[in-house]
Amino acid sequence: MQGLKDRLTARALEEGFSKLGICAPDAVPETAGRLRAFLEAGRQGQMGWMAEREHWRGNAAALWPEARSVIMLAEVYTPETDPLAVLQARDRGAVSVYAQGKDYHDLVKRRLKRLGGWFAKEAGAEIKVFVDTAPVMEKPLAQAAGLGWQGKHTNLLSRDLGNWFFLGAIFTTVDLPKDVAEVSHCGSCTACLDICPTKAFPAPYQLDARRCISYLTIEHRGAVDEDLRGLMGNRIYGCDDCLAVCPWNKFAQGARDLGYQPRVGAPELAELAGLDDAGFRARFAGSPIKRIGRDRFLRNVLYAIGNSGRADLAAAAAPHLADPDEAVADAARWALVRLSADDRAGR
Repeated sequence: MQGLKDRLTARALEEGFSKLGICAPDAVPETAGRLRAFLEAGRQGQMGWMAEREHWRGNAAALWPEARSVIMLAEVYTPETDPLAVLQARDRGAVSVYAQGKDYHDLVKRRLKRLGGWFAKEAGAEIKVFVDTAPVMEKPLAQAAGLGWQGKHTNLLSRDLGNWFFLGAIFTTVDLPKDVAEVSHCGSCTACLDICPTKAFPAPYQLDARRCISYLTIEHRGAVDEDLRGLMGNRIYGCDDCLAVCPWNKFAQGARDLGYQPRVGAPELAELAGLDDAGFRARFAGSPIKRIGRDRFLRNVLYAIGNSGRADLAAAAAPHLADPDEAVADAARWALVRLSADDRAGR
């Protein structure tokens, strides 16, 4: 089987993946307990789907009992510029690096299907492919497969890739040789914990999604707690702070797929505030941003306007006071109050 694994690895690199590792479906039995503790603490926030499919999510072997191996793959999307620089441009929105280009689900899954199809034919085996849309705990499996380790920010990082990479999984009925699990190399570093604007990490290697800006801007429906809005800055979709400061990024490889080249950039908040539903859909066609919908996105934009300190942006927020979506109207009210207070303080 080692020969088959070697051919698979070579083919994966030809397809554009950066790294491949293999583990058993039951390689991380501790995952179920960790997930249960996370859910019991309510740290999933509104992500009810995590509890609804807990049995599968906590036990990869239960997802497809016939599987004998999990092939984990890493695909790099490392940015070419500093993603933290945009945080100083207060009249513009900060969009997470992963959402700057084409939707990674489409790019990675297309590549996974090609690789999986080749492997199924080569090995005469059954396969199933997954990219962040099924109840699969990719990060613990990837660590078990030797791709990297879950850092103190709970994201996966690698000594030779940094932490800017997506994960994909191919489950197969073939019993392939397994790789050695990776261990943590974070040492005493706490850079990712220290930079978090909302203090979303209760402890190293733990995340409370309810305070995470990525969760708040993407998954959270309705109004965001007022004590968190001011900490969101101009982040309108996701947050890269904890990823950007990781020292292991000095070893990061450049993205190989042109699809990850930034198309969204750092858009002007005034322009985004003027988008209606049709304009929003057209502006973000083919982007993961489109999935959250105009209302949630506009809510984020209005919070960013409120944090901008730019009185001239009040004109962009005012029309939304009467928005039919209550969270949007509330965000507009909050933004105008903030801008008014900033204006008075500056006099």
